[in-house]
Amino acid sequence: MDEGQTHCGFVAIIGAPNAGKSTLVNRLVGAKVSIVTHKVQTTRAPLRGLAIRGPVQLVLVDTPGVFQPRRRLDRAMVRAAWSHADEADSIVHLVDAAAQAQAANGTADAADRASAEDVERILERLKASGQRAILALNKVDSMPREALLGVTQALFDAGVYDRAFMISAKRGDGVEDLAAHLAKLARPGPWHYPADQIADAPVRVMAAEITREKLMLRLHEELPYETTVETESYVERKDGSVRIEQTVFVTRESQRKIAIGEGGQTLKAIGRAARLELQEILDRPVHLFVHVKVREGWAEERARFNALGLDYGS
Repeated sequence: MDEGQTHCGFVAIIGAPNAGKSTLVNRLVGAKVSIVTHKVQTTRAPLRGLAIRGPVQLVLVDTPGVFQPRRRLDRAMVRAAWSHADEADSIVHLVDAAAQAQAANGTADAADRASAEDVERILERLKASGQRAILALNKVDSMPREALLGVTQALFDAGVYDRAFMISAKRGDGVEDLAAHLAKLARPGPWHYPADQIADAPVRVMAAEITREKLMLRLHEELPYETTVETESYVERKDGSVRIEQTVFVTRESQRKIAIGEGGQTLKAIGRAARLELQEILDRPVHLFVHVKVREGWAEERARFNALGLDYGS
């Protein structure tokens, strides 16, 4: 690579839900640009994180998890993931190595079995399309080397991978080796974004995602998947601060009560955590107002899909 010439590469990070895609994107960027929770299918719409390696700008697309869709929103998320994979210069298939190993030796729980099934669906789609990918085995720090080698060989034998990397997105092990390889694959050309930009997402969407993260981290066991957050108003004030008004949409009154909590304490704690992180990101005072509304069937409304940047489809 000519060090004096700029390069840019679009990289789609695909994988089963909870494989660690958002954690990997954040690690490669070197800053938090994508929300991370324990709940599966946290990422709903593709988000672009921007990583610089020497003369190379990597545009990393954190896609929704690829899984067996059951509802309209599920189908839209899976379509979005594959659409960005089809358009990318490189595809990284991130696999939870520990879950894959458990499934292979028959000791997997329901979540690990589901993850292995999703991996198989991705393999079949790659085979059918003739696409090549880079295999990144994640969470390798939690399993013995013998089991890891077995999982790697079994997946590589599928014939869709050009390279394999063993990484821990959380700890950073092996991530720079992957980044160096992606940089080598980048095409000569101008950068698509300014050097100091770390993500490509409207600030209203970013703000809503941060609040959704705090909501899910606080209430991931109490609230179901059918919860979303939208930024209704984002106003920059003359004093340099910003006023943000958001709405949390839930599907039942019982869920609204859970989100608000006794005396409004739960919602206050969620709003406080979101406000503090937004202030750090935006580097200015933030006045955040979060409301909760019951909107039964919100996941079937075209307006909600538009807000998430997803194709309504069928």
